[in-house]
Amino acid sequence: MSVVFVHVSDIHFGQEKGDDRVHIHDDVKQQLISDARHVVSNLANGVAHGILVTGDIAHSGTKAEYDSAGEWLDELASSIGAEIHCVQMVPGNHDLDRSKLSLSGKAILDHIRKGGPEEYERVMNNAVDRAALFARFEDYGNFSFGYNCPLNDVGVFASEMEVNLAPGRSIRFIRLNSSLLCHGEERDEDPELMIGARQFIIPRDNGVENVILVHHPLSWYKDQEQVRQYIRSRARVFISGHEHDPKVSVDSVEQGCDVLMLAAGATVPYHSDDVYTFTYNIIEFDWDEEIDGLSVTIHPRAWNPHRTCFENDDKRLGGKDPNYRLNSPNFRVAPRPQLALPSSPIQPKLTEDEDTIPLATGIEKTPAETSKKGKKCMPSVSASESYEIARLRFFRDLFEGERLRILVELGALSENFNERMNQGIERKLLDLLVREGKLEGIEKMIDQLISDRKEEAK
Repeated sequence: MSVVFVHVSDIHFGQEKGDDRVHIHDDVKQQLISDARHVVSNLANGVAHGILVTGDIAHSGTKAEYDSAGEWLDELASSIGAEIHCVQMVPGNHDLDRSKLSLSGKAILDHIRKGGPEEYERVMNNAVDRAALFARFEDYGNFSFGYNCPLNDVGVFASEMEVNLAPGRSIRFIRLNSSLLCHGEERDEDPELMIGARQFIIPRDNGVENVILVHHPLSWYKDQEQVRQYIRSRARVFISGHEHDPKVSVDSVEQGCDVLMLAAGATVPYHSDDVYTFTYNIIEFDWDEEIDGLSVTIHPRAWNPHRTCFENDDKRLGGKDPNYRLNSPNFRVAPRPQLALPSSPIQPKLTEDEDTIPLATGIEKTPAETSKKGKKCMPSVSASESYEIARLRFFRDLFEGERLRILVELGALSENFNERMNQGIERKLLDLLVREGKLEGIEKMIDQLISDRKEEAK
């Protein structure tokens, strides 16, 4: 059974400030929602399983831009039959707030760019230096945390979603942060970014093929050759954004092993012309029983400026025959599927080990501690849709003071609590309330706080 995701990249909410393009871009985003609904409804299952976002959700990395993005993503998810929390995202260079770059942070960036892997590793081993870099992602971090896509604050990869294609055959989304060393100036002649060896710990499991989500293509990294070699050994699909130029290729690593390299166009580029226009993709992942491999079908959509709507893009990303059959060594080493598919393809990661909950920047943990078995896990609470949506709204839609009010009034915190709060502690306390059967109370308070805020704004 195929699983379907709508793939958007480089949406740049907020780039139209003081510009009449805001009307055009708003129309394009609404037309995308309508187009995605139509295309998905005509696929085998009639609904999508989620949304993939490969960076540059915002234009300046501010909360107001993410508020707009959240409303749009909710509407898009609803139109394609997906739950609003089923979004996988990575940050782009526009998802950091450049105004929050301190003088020490700038000095750290210059130090790493003039150096290389050794300087990068030395900085990432220091919690204070890391905090100076991650401070720019504050609003993105709050936004992505609600979607259970937390930034890994020690610089290793992150993974919270695995999707079943058939019994014993699944794909796992791996999120890489390629934007940590971005500084906002024009690109130098030579690549200046790095993925870093500490992200080279992606798991290899029988029956599971990895799908990499990252913002920058390989050519932007100083360590691109090391990244290329590692990706070819650990992943079947590599999806990037940033360059606004849709491309796809399949690299044959060796006999019986392929990697699909997909570079996205921009969903909302600065302007649309014959070269760069509004684009997005609908991607089907499936198990290819004949070759016991991964099947990837891309439905590329591009804006037609004359008809002012999206239509099939038959010139790029495979054109009229966009199916790619990938030889998948991790599938072949697992037993052949024999049983019927489970009812839900998406399997959230659950564990009772609360120490593996992702913590906010400033909490010292080693990469091994933060990524046991190659992933960070959710606490042991109900995986119901109501919990997932409540968690999304709690972190994405509420201010810090509003979240603390819920935790205090429902009994997770005492009123004289005076320790430093961070996302990891908030998540533990929220899950504690859920375990105590207070999910309905959380939902009611979220609704009331948002309603009160809107009334005060009138």
